Amino acid sequence: MAGDITTIARPYAEAVFERAKEVGQLDAWSQALEMLSVVVGDPQMAEQIANPNVPRERIRDIILEVCGDGLLPEASNLLGLLTENARLAALPEIARLFEASRTADQGVRHVLIRSAFDVSESEQAAVSAALAKRFGGQVEVTVETDSALIGGIEIRAGDLVIDDSVRGKLKQLAHALQF
Repeated sequence: MAGDITTIARPYAEAVFERAKEVGQLDAWSQALEMLSVVVGDPQMAEQIANPNVPRERIRDIILEVCGDGLLPEASNLLGLLTENARLAALPEIARLFEASRTADQGVRHVLIRSAFDVSESEQAAVSAALAKRFGGQVEVTVETDSALIGGIEIRAGDLVIDDSVRGKLKQLAHALQF
């Protein structure tokens, strides 16, 4: 399902990113997509969106009313298009893909560090510096704690995965013993 929503969201995100970049409105579009994502992600709103008895135009009008005048005219047009094509559920993924395109365009690489234990600021800074050197540019690091790793860390940057966790090593060992 997650792959399906990404497949649906990608063309919208790419088109919005190209247009925002063309007219110099990357910040405004980031804010608009974030606002729309929050509204659409609200449980009560999600219930209305999923209800086939609520007309699509009514849903669009409610979202526009909640967002107020702060929404870009082109973002209102996007909202209308997504509403008309029953694609509102893709809005959070559109926003995520837009931000990924934006940071990639700026030469920043998103890195997720998962650790079995809390990572101190100094450890995070050291890993960030090493990754920036390896990737040859800026990195934006997000740190998560996951006790299921048992020990060690797992680093994800796009398609690159560095698994130096105890769980990862146990999986490798189990795989090696199967042969």
